[in-house]
Amino acid sequence: MPKYVVDTNLYIEAITTDGGMTALAAFQRRLAPFLYQHSTVAQEILAGAQNEGDFERYYEDGIAPFERLGRIYTPSHSSWVDAARIMTRLIESRSKSAGGFTRSFLNDCLIATSTRENGFILVTRNTKDFALINSADAGVNFAPPWPGS
Repeated sequence: MPKYVVDTNLYIEAITTDGGMTALAAFQRRLAPFLYQHSTVAQEILAGAQNEGDFERYYEDGIAPFERLGRIYTPSHSSWVDAARIMTRLIESRSKSAGGFTRSFLNDCLIATSTRENGFILVTRNTKDFALINSADAGVNFAPPWPGS
């Protein structure tokens, strides 16, 4: 059975909409033994907190369960290097300009390389950016929400 990581955009959707929360919860119930949390996604979720109460709630709901299960993974040095190589290739191919990378896109490159390195499938609504990343470095496995439904 494949292992999955849920991208930040789907957690944000779950935090901000009832439909998003329902869809994420159903996916988590169905595939719980095969879900992992990416440390970059965790940081993006927590960085969205507007106050300590939000921070604690986001941490308890979205990160702590994975920590208790030992299912948090952090990108390796080679994932960081590969992410930089993707950015270089996108500049070289003129798909992006040197100053045209947002922090979110940089994080996406890192998430992509480390999920590939660990054999995970990234579940994301942001398929456009991950297709672009794949154009510079084939092999990033991603799927739109919600695979196996």
